[in-house]
Amino acid sequence: MTDYDVLRVFCGPSGGYGNELGVVREGSLMPDRDDRQALAAKLGFSETVFVDDPERGVIDIYTPVSRLPFAGHPCVGTAWLLDVPELVTPAGEVGTRLDGEFTWIEARAEWAPPRTLRQYASAAEVDALEVPPPGEWIYAWAWEDEAAGRVRARAFPGRGDSIDEDEATGAAALLLTDRLGRALNITQGRGSQLLTAPQPHGWVEVGGRVVLER
Repeated sequence: MTDYDVLRVFCGPSGGYGNELGVVREGSLMPDRDDRQALAAKLGFSETVFVDDPERGVIDIYTPVSRLPFAGHPCVGTAWLLDVPELVTPAGEVGTRLDGEFTWIEARAEWAPPRTLRQYASAAEVDALEVPPPGEWIYAWAWEDEAAGRVRARAFPGRGDSIDEDEATGAAALLLTDRLGRALNITQGRGSQLLTAPQPHGWVEVGGRVVLER
């Protein structure tokens, strides 16, 4: 088995929750995309990152069933792990910064995979949702406190793989921030926290806490 790290990304204030991420630091030892896809499927995380150049921050991202040009929680987690000023993804160069307990990335909404952003009237309605059947990728959200920018969200990838619900989803948070045009404090899943802020010229920052699990 190839060596890999396991991180939890977008942890809550107490350091709990967060979305698990697999990171293969020596991705150059497994250059074949089919091999990478097979390992990502075997590990079963919502995403697995292969680091092709740790000094330049060149990375390759896979779900259990497909390769992604960009994804939020893999970029936040890998930025924390590598401590580099940027990450190079197939979608483009992702700016990164560490600010106290938070790790931030800066990316563009058009890089994010398509998501259905579905608003509900209350956080309680979001909490009560059942996992929908496979089909579209749904980001269900509601205001907890609109004036304060506090959002309750859950994410359902709908791929029909091992991930029925995504605990924390940076790309969807990026899309919601771009749509609403304001900074957000998002509680997703069981208790993960994502912070976002729109930036000039179509960029959006997404940040959260990262913990090395093993």
